[in-house]
Amino acid sequence: MRKMTRLAATCAAGITSIAILAGCATTEPDSRNAERATVDNTYDKLVANQPAHSMDFSPTRATKNFWIDTWGKNPGKLSYVYLQSADGKLLGYYVLEGLPVNYCTSLVPTYEINSSENGKVVVPRPSMDGTWSSGSGGCNAYYGKDATSGAYIEYTAGLGINVLLYDAPLARQDVQPLGNTRIEDLPK
Repeated sequence: MRKMTRLAATCAAGITSIAILAGCATTEPDSRNAERATVDNTYDKLVANQPAHSMDFSPTRATKNFWIDTWGKNPGKLSYVYLQSADGKLLGYYVLEGLPVNYCTSLVPTYEINSSENGKVVVPRPSMDGTWSSGSGGCNAYYGKDATSGAYIEYTAGLGINVLLYDAPLARQDVQPLGNTRIEDLPK
């Protein structure tokens, strides 16, 4: 009797194990596999018929290096921020020391990774001012330092306001300053 009970328990454990393993196995339906194979075959044919070309020169890297050369070598470099309405009219300008920065920029990571019973978890962390934010809001608000007065300047882009950023003033004389610095008062 004991042998029968032990045999039944062993069989039950084996069947349970098989059922659990079968439930854990993730098999995709044949239709998904067929569509994945079609996409893969199409991609392979396209790569064979139209392989990616190689480049001897990257205009993207050249432009990035131009940006680095423009902004990364002169700490006091001025930026000229023109605000433009949706109809193309220039509303005014700011002259800033350095580039404007948006609220989504941070000097420290906005998250940290903690270990828990369930593995590693990404959690928010406080910002430099001791407050918490989602990190996704305020990306259309910019701030900077007025070039001559050192005053804090903040403006918002979007909702019909476009930002034009230059490292030299525009030739147009009909644009009004929005901050303390006037282009005509800057040394030439």
